[in-house]
Amino acid sequence: MLDQNARLAVIGAGAIGGIVAACLAKEGWDLELVTKHQDTADLANGPGLHITGVRGEFVQPVRAVADIAQLSGPQDLVFLATKATEAIAAAEALLPLLHERSLVVSLQNGICEEALAGVLGRDRVVGCVVGWGATMLGPGRLEMTSTGEFVLGDLDGRPLPHLDWLAGMLGKVVPTRLSANILGELYSKLMVNSCINTLGAISGLYLGQMLARPQARLLFTAVMREALAVATAMGLTVEPGGGGKLDYYRFLKGDGLIDRWRRGLTIRAIGHRYRRIKSSSLQSLERGRPTEIDFLNGYICQKGAELGVPTPLNLALVALVKEIEAGQRPIDPANLAGHSLAGAGC
Repeated sequence: MLDQNARLAVIGAGAIGGIVAACLAKEGWDLELVTKHQDTADLANGPGLHITGVRGEFVQPVRAVADIAQLSGPQDLVFLATKATEAIAAAEALLPLLHERSLVVSLQNGICEEALAGVLGRDRVVGCVVGWGATMLGPGRLEMTSTGEFVLGDLDGRPLPHLDWLAGMLGKVVPTRLSANILGELYSKLMVNSCINTLGAISGLYLGQMLARPQARLLFTAVMREALAVATAMGLTVEPGGGGKLDYYRFLKGDGLIDRWRRGLTIRAIGHRYRRIKSSSLQSLERGRPTEIDFLNGYICQKGAELGVPTPLNLALVALVKEIEAGQRPIDPANLAGHSLAGAGC
């Protein structure tokens, strides 16, 4: 059983990982933070990480190293907060520092848990939905941009004792609840991200601007239809999204005039409420970095191919994002009505 003397590490000092590390250190947990950048490690070790936003403002020193291999020894608990594209490599580097009962909590966007379990072992991996927002303002300067929750769960739905302990720990960061259907919770977030994040990336628009466009609303609905068809084939019950406010089954039900009007109104309301949100995938593209598209729409396509469920729109979106990553296509609102998407049935 984990206790206050457990050896802890946070891998990844981006917005989520850095804030988790700073908040836990502030609560008295002795942990190590791994960051790819030596200047961030120096800041964390010296004056500390500067946290602002909805939690208030504070500066918290955190012991930090610039490589997983530099961790001081075997770890009992690891919060893996890298980008999804870096998660498997991080898990492979971490493996020699784990013992039989070590736990690794996945804090990625998309669904990485199954791939991580293939590297680390299924019993070591704890699924986690990060239901709050954060952004990096600069090295060691992190802002929590929205309130929300963590959702934790065993990949096989088992009510294991360490989950209560973990929930108590992460509850010091944001409210944390347990779920017996963590894959359904993760898929719920993936569905939203596959619409909002990806459409924002190809269009270059803030969420409010984007969802004010009829074509974007049509794409939003069509992406969700494909995603839910795949989930059904997987035997997965998708939990409501948006803090329990968006029931996907009810949202997609029916295709009459009133049904379409209701869906359009719901999407416009989402756009208005979160109008200033900028897609994290768009931010990655603007920095010249790869997106997490393979773990969002790409995951839907992969599972669809395995189960014989067509996903033409999601395939088209994956291809379009990869063209932008390769510099073969500009980020432009016109991409929302591109020929590849029209050919996918929208």
